[in-house]
Amino acid sequence: MVKKTLATIGLIAGGWTIATAAQAEVRIIGDVGTTGIGFHASIPLRPDMNARLGSGFLGYSYEGKTRDMEYQLKLKANTYEALLDWFPAADSSFRVTTGLAYNGNKIDVVAQPNVAGGYTVNGRTYSTGVVGQVNGKVSFNKVAPYLGIGWGRPSEKEKGWSFSTDVGVLFQGSPKTSLSNTGCAAGAAVCTQFANDLARENEQLRDEVGRFKAYPVLRVGISYRF
Repeated sequence: MVKKTLATIGLIAGGWTIATAAQAEVRIIGDVGTTGIGFHASIPLRPDMNARLGSGFLGYSYEGKTRDMEYQLKLKANTYEALLDWFPAADSSFRVTTGLAYNGNKIDVVAQPNVAGGYTVNGRTYSTGVVGQVNGKVSFNKVAPYLGIGWGRPSEKEKGWSFSTDVGVLFQGSPKTSLSNTGCAAGAAVCTQFANDLARENEQLRDEVGRFKAYPVLRVGISYRF
């Protein structure tokens, strides 16, 4: 995957050189969507193909639960993309997009006690005052392929504003999850049992966040050609 990333970046760098040699104009795109707030630089390579380099940043908190526990989850989306846009028809703004992203997406997890002030894990109940706080992390593959479609074809003749959209999927792989507790004040046997039960709970958490394996990308952008 790293070799593919380098190859894609090399292709785009080559395209940048070609575009510069042809005195082509670079268009800056500001966008917002499920990848957060970001920007892309669109670089003409040939009449039916553009390259785009950009990034997006997003912070989003929500609640989730497994069979046993409830969680406060905070998604931190952070992507750096190298994309190629292909326009099948000369007179249409429709495009097909593929590429790779450096994927810094992750989720911070904090377990929420039940109304009695405890956790019920694997059929056993523990007091938070005894076993402490439960935290976790969810991470994904650092290199993620992207495939999508979109609309938006910067004019080669006219300067000014234009709009664009992206609809696609970032394939970031099966999530990797980890749960651990801090501040266990019980005896060694109870702390060990709780750690073992958290290992079982971790499997349920992995199932809960498994839907993020294919991360949906919905984006709208506005750009200006200088």
